[in-house]
Parts: sequence; C-alpha cells; structure tokens
Amino acid sequence: MHVFDHKKELIPFLENERNKNCSIGLVPTMGALHQGHLSLVKKAILENDVVVVSIFVNPTQFDQKEDLDKYPRNLKKDLALLKEVNPNIVVFTPEASDIYSGKVESVPHNFDGLDKVMEGAFRNGHFDGVGTIVELFLKTASPDRAYFGEKDFQQLQIIKKMVETKQLPYNIVGCPIEREVHGLAMSSRNERLSPSTREEAGFIYKTLKAAKAKFGTESAQDIKDWVTAQFAENQTLELEYFEIADEETLTPMNQKRATQKYRAFIAVYADGVRLIDNLRLN
Repeated sequence: MHVFDHKKELIPFLENERNKNCSIGLVPTMGALHQGHLSLVKKAILENDVVVVSIFVNPTQFDQKEDLDKYPRNLKKDLALLKEVNPNIVVFTPEASDIYSGKVESVPHNFDGLDKVMEGAFRNGHFDGVGTIVELFLKTASPDRAYFGEKDFQQLQIIKKMVETKQLPYNIVGCPIEREVHGLAMSSRNERLSPSTREEAGFIYKTLKAAKAKFGTESAQDIKDWVTAQFAENQTLELEYFEIADEETLTPMNQKRATQKYRAFIAVYADGVRLIDNLRLN
C-alpha cells in the first residue's frame, strides 16, 4: 500500500500512473472508515486503474470546535481496513498546512442557494469549508472520477454544482447509502453513540420510510407535522429539522409536480451526536 503524507510526494506518483494511461479514482474521507466508505472504495476500484483514498479531518467545515475535537480518528485501523479491500490502494493523509498550502481557511463559494437550506441553515460556513477542501483534493489528485456517498446528499449536490460552475474536469459519482442492520445510515459519528442509542437511532430510518409511504396521499406539511410529533414522543432522539425538498434545487416542496423528484431530509441529535439521513420519496 502506498501512503503519502505530502502533496509533493503524491502528485508525481499520480502523474507517473497517468502517463501509463491509468485512470484515477478519488474517494475523499475524514477517516474513521466504515462499510459505507468501503463501498465507495470498492466502486472506485471497479471503475479505475488507480484509487486514491484521502484521510483528512477538515477543520474549516466544522462550525463548532467541540465537534471537530470529538471527531473520531483511528488511522491505523483505517489503513488496515483499506489494505483488506485492496493492498494497492493509494492513501493520502496530509496535514492541514500541506493541503491548504499555508493559511487554513475556507474560500467563499457561490452554490446558487443550494447551501442556504437544511444543513446550511444550521451550520454556518460549513459548505464553504466543504467546497474549499474538495476542490483542493480534486486539483491535487486530478482524478477521472471522485466518489461521494448519498448520505450527505446536499453535500453531493453542492459539489456537483461547484464542479459545473467552475468547469472543473472531474466526474462526480454519487453512491447509495449503506445502512446498519437496524437502518441507521452508516457514519463515522455512529462510533460516538452508546450501543443502546445506536440501536434506537434506527427510528430515524423507520420514520423516513413511513414518510415515504405517506407521500403519495398527504401534503408535505402534514407529513412534516407527523414526523415532528413522532420525535416529540421519543425520549432518546431530538429532531433538529425534517424537510421535503426537490432533489435538484433542494428547495422545499410546496406543490407536488409529477416531473420532479423529491427527497426527505432529516437531522437528529442522539447522545449529543448529530445524525443526518435522507430518502428519495418518488
């Protein structure tokens, strides 16, 4: 396995692979890898000659320092998991000063309003940090394809918008959500949950599926009111938001249109850990 800590080492290695007409896939992660991450890696391996997995906890996308400090980190375990998948994976684990080339700060982006709703409304500056670091990794690795999970669906749409707006020559590939046995969307943050709360958090997906069943006959507002009532009765989970929005624009649904695709988005606190999930409704 090739593990690089600095851009100056990674870039010439990838240039050499590219000169052999090898295609390159990039899977950006913040580590604490789980089967959801590994599903992205496996897809990238199927579609590319060389796969780069970046492991970097990006400080500029955290609006609360406490959340950044508590984010799980276990590089030794991450490397072992990746080696089991494929010993030829290229791993990039830079320091912030290296990937940012100096001052560690985000750059303002124009995402055509995709960043103003849901996560953007609750996490100030989050998507500027995401856009900044993803662009840095894309320009460093210059992949043919980069892979992102649909658990962070809003993030996926924002990255696609950034690539489109800036006319960057990279193909952004969205991959389905991987779930635990009780339905909870796989996330590095799940490691911070107690076993009982982790199981109870399957209630999030259960509620999303019930909302999907109601979508055919009930209004968005009625469904939102029902979801709010369900979480009000739950002693373990605290609802932050539930929204039904258009998949492309991420704008809240007012009037259902047969030609548009809609998705339910949710954010919930459990044991002080913030969990997000989403589900296509039609």
